[in-house]
Amino acid sequence: MSLTQQLALFLDVVQQGSFSKAAVKNEMDNSSLSKQIKKLETELGVRLLNRSTRSFSLTPAGEEILAQTYTLVDTLGQIRSIADSYQSMPKGMLRITSPVFFGQQYLQPVISRFMKIYPEVRINLWLDDKKNDIIADHFDLAFRIGKMADSNLVAKKIVDAHYALVASNEFVERYGMPDSPEALSQLPAVIYSNGIFNLDQMGFIDASHAEGIKRYTMQGNYKVSDLRVLMDAVRDGLGYGIIDVFFLERTLKEMGLVPLLTDYPLSNMDSGIYAVYPHRKQTMLVTEFIKAVQAYIGTPPFWLDYIEEYGQLYPSS
Repeated sequence: MSLTQQLALFLDVVQQGSFSKAAVKNEMDNSSLSKQIKKLETELGVRLLNRSTRSFSLTPAGEEILAQTYTLVDTLGQIRSIADSYQSMPKGMLRITSPVFFGQQYLQPVISRFMKIYPEVRINLWLDDKKNDIIADHFDLAFRIGKMADSNLVAKKIVDAHYALVASNEFVERYGMPDSPEALSQLPAVIYSNGIFNLDQMGFIDASHAEGIKRYTMQGNYKVSDLRVLMDAVRDGLGYGIIDVFFLERTLKEMGLVPLLTDYPLSNMDSGIYAVYPHRKQTMLVTEFIKAVQAYIGTPPFWLDYIEEYGQLYPSS
């Protein structure tokens, strides 16, 4: 194994916080990884890590060498990006992270087509509803949903969010059709919450309020971290839900659901679906995959057809 590869392993150990996690990430066993770190220390003639039974700490030499290793790995990545940009067709490894439902429902069909068109492409897809550190975990591309926070990453919006308020026919029979946001906010809701993001508010466009949006907090005894479970709970009448329309897998009618408060200007709260990557200069592989995702989703996105005449609902949203 080359010195560069050993340094990359050293970086992974520090970033992952353990030898075992770094070993899994690199598809190695713990003993092989430990041997490579020891060989690296022998090659450099210095100890990089102080090890104990359950933990480790960086030595002064390790801290300095770690700082340079960050620069080395970043430089190598940029060199690969430059070389890849001159290829005639996409090839090589693409590491992607995505929320679970979006990856299952929308990325997998794209990946299946993409890998058949470009047989020299290899893809690692990591599905996780919690945001991974793209740089630390060496992802080439991430798909993120919501409102983008300022960061050093580059974000390309794939599509705007399109929210809707939905409930089952059973729910409407029990509580009646709500005629205002105030009335709806008093009824039970099913709330999406994954520990980082909580979709527990309805926002309606109102110029008289801060940010031009009047918000209503949803009341619910049921919070879920999985989108399919949320939709099943709404279908079962446990509560109404606020959803991005991409949550739907079939039409509202087929799912036994109806839209609520369609005459009110429901805000998308500046949310959207984004492709996020670490460097402005991207490889052909990343660029072409993003294009493939955009082409599959369409403009406007095909899931808007799941709600009849969605474009005429929620005016000014």
